[in-house]
Amino acid sequence: MKKLQNTGMFKRIIGTAIGFIVSISVIAQEEELRLQFLNQYEETLNNITVTSGGKTTDYFADETGFFTVKIASSDSVTVSHIGYNSITSTPASLKEQKTVTLYKKFSWKDLMNPMFYIINGGLWLLLFIVFAETGLFVGFFLPGDSLLFVAGIYSSNLVHEFFKAFGIEHIRNEWIDLLLMTALISLAGIVGNMVGYWFGRRIGPAMYSWKDRFLFKRKYLNDAHDFYEKHGGGAIIFARFLPIIRTFAPIVAGIVQMDRKKFMFYNIVGCVAWVVSMIFAGHFLQIWVRKQFGFELRDHLEMIVIIIVVVTTLPVAWKLLSGKKTKKTTV
Repeated sequence: MKKLQNTGMFKRIIGTAIGFIVSISVIAQEEELRLQFLNQYEETLNNITVTSGGKTTDYFADETGFFTVKIASSDSVTVSHIGYNSITSTPASLKEQKTVTLYKKFSWKDLMNPMFYIINGGLWLLLFIVFAETGLFVGFFLPGDSLLFVAGIYSSNLVHEFFKAFGIEHIRNEWIDLLLMTALISLAGIVGNMVGYWFGRRIGPAMYSWKDRFLFKRKYLNDAHDFYEKHGGGAIIFARFLPIIRTFAPIVAGIVQMDRKKFMFYNIVGCVAWVVSMIFAGHFLQIWVRKQFGFELRDHLEMIVIIIVVVTTLPVAWKLLSGKKTKKTTV
């Protein structure tokens, strides 16, 4: 009997030792990887879920934006994030990449993200958006200022794509990139405004024969005509820097029959000033911030876009609010 008890105890000791050895070997096979996870818009992810060897673990980025991930070297690894397509890879592949991209599933909010257009359409889509936003009714919801600012940050990549289409991708010069992109975007904006102005002139004369209605008064057209005759140049230039207003300004200018030569002069001046200020600001501010503070503006694009939207829409909101107050005072 005593012999059987000793045998059972011996088996338990052997089993415990084997389990201990196996667990030690598994731990020894685990690798600790330092990785950064981005989405396709180059935005840093703050948390991920890693599944490896049947074990699922949530990880969070440190203050540098990197993750310290522990995975078994022999297992495949699946990385996921809510709202993103998961990826499956090997530890060796992840170790080589250092930076891993997870692709975000499309949502309507992406249409307000400048990087959505730069990643999916590049310079060609950017030119169309500037044309549509400044001259077509359908373009008023598209990003303008923030898109140009971000385009300035990625100017070299965007122009390289343009050169590649013509087989001259070997050309690499900062100033050529900036000046060519400025010229192309300015041209797109000028043509867009011309289309809006032409549309306004076509329907403008007919509107003078319309009867007064709840939403339409001929007096409004006469007042608008007088305003453009007096402040036309300043109005066209200033409108370039204001979202939504820049979409309708050339159309209204055409409706009130603003002089063609006067409109074209201020159209060109306003568009070039708008494009140069936004493109050059994005490009050179990125360089200055990198040298002075050691970080990339492109890593904080979401915050930059919010700041630009707030700054550019504040004048419009202020004008609307002050206009209401003036009306109340007059009454």
